[in-house]
Amino acid sequence: MNNLLEHEYLLTSSEVNKFLLVTLLCGLIGAEREYRSKSAGLKTMIMIGLGSTLFTILSIKIGLNAQDRIASNIVTGIGFLGAGVIFKEENRVKGLTTACVIWIVAAIGMAVGSGYYEQAIGVTMVVLLALIIFPFIEDIGDRRFTKREYRVVRKYEEKTLYQIEQNFKENKLKALPGKHEMDNGFITSRWSAIGKPKDHKLFVEKMLKDNNIISFDF
Repeated sequence: MNNLLEHEYLLTSSEVNKFLLVTLLCGLIGAEREYRSKSAGLKTMIMIGLGSTLFTILSIKIGLNAQDRIASNIVTGIGFLGAGVIFKEENRVKGLTTACVIWIVAAIGMAVGSGYYEQAIGVTMVVLLALIIFPFIEDIGDRRFTKREYRVVRKYEEKTLYQIEQNFKENKLKALPGKHEMDNGFITSRWSAIGKPKDHKLFVEKMLKDNNIISFDF
């Protein structure tokens, strides 16, 4: 019976343990992503981990002369999957963290499939700590250094851009000028401003009260 179970074409107890371990590790990471309502959640992370583990096991079993033949392509293949969750929304790029998590979940699956359990568990713990703790640190930074994009359309007059820049300074915002366009006596200016959220609010309120502004995107 043992000989039958240990046949090279059947699952061994070691392989079963690998699949159970990778399900647990990737499930923990996937649960965190699911909690934050990310595009790649619990099921996706588990499937990626299991797939990477199976590919690695098969690479070891059938790639006798080149055991990295299949496993090496996981790195390339997972890049296409990660690219699918990255998208641009207005002036911001979203999904980069999720794409990185997909990439590292595949690495955890490869580590488990190769038998490097300690490394897989250790990296999983580090990833979970980073995903749980770093958002709080980012929130602290956002309260002091929030970056926003502005677009102002106004009838061109002497020192128009200077006046807009002064409005930023008066509200304690650091403004970085972008592309400016002139058309039929109207100037369209784009700005990137960094500062506290309350300062951004005060700036927006002041600009909305300016009757000389034709259009204002914020």
